[in-house]
Amino acid sequence: MTSTPDARPPLDRARLDPARLPAALAGRVEIEDETGSTNAVLASRAREGATGGSVLVTEHQVAGRGRLDRVWTTPARSALTFSFLLRPDLAPARWPWIPLATGYAVHQALVGRLASVGLKWPNDVLVTGPSTPDRKLAGILVERIETPQGPAAVIGIGLNVSLTEEERPVPTATSLLIELGEELDRTALLADLVESLDGATELLSDAAALRAAYSSACVTIGRDVRVELPSGESLVGRASGLDESGRLGVDTPQGTTWVGAGDVIHVR
Repeated sequence: MTSTPDARPPLDRARLDPARLPAALAGRVEIEDETGSTNAVLASRAREGATGGSVLVTEHQVAGRGRLDRVWTTPARSALTFSFLLRPDLAPARWPWIPLATGYAVHQALVGRLASVGLKWPNDVLVTGPSTPDRKLAGILVERIETPQGPAAVIGIGLNVSLTEEERPVPTATSLLIELGEELDRTALLADLVESLDGATELLSDAAALRAAYSSACVTIGRDVRVELPSGESLVGRASGLDESGRLGVDTPQGTTWVGAGDVIHVR
């Protein structure tokens, strides 16, 4: 297994040259060697008029944030860390589906390489198994910002690619290298992820199709869960499905509670 940053190859900029990319990706992908937060940088550019579909990638993110303001860091070139700018023409009620559509896009880009990948509501990407604990492979942070051109979504994605066992920040983290025993081509994987994001965001206009697609990949549905709510309270029950707003239904003896935000823990 690759174990040092110096041994990890950088993204191949030549293969991401606009002349060599599919037309849908040409001119959209920018790579930086080191960035504080790709979400923060792309949000600033969005306010200055950056076009929807712009992608900012960094080889090393030093001030990354996850959901609930958790710190997210990885060694240089061990992950795919990037942000995607979306300028959706959506009713406000449809915006909660953006994180779910993003998770589904990442799932679709990975499932052909790793069959045991699944989604934890709302948008963590896990590796699951019948006799092993869930392991987190990727995380997603979607931030809504206001711009002169209207509201935009800055979608941050962090996918562990060549992180080793020794480099894991917590025991429940994993990487494609750990799961597959081989290092994947990050450049090819990046192109696949961006194309998958394009396809999944098109689903935002089809509520029924997106709900069905996400539900088919979500390993939270049917599991016993504990949900840490923003109020500080906990909700324990069985996750039963999604409603038309993307909220998670949690069945308890008192009935079904629909959760729009919270930290979900799979109990078993």
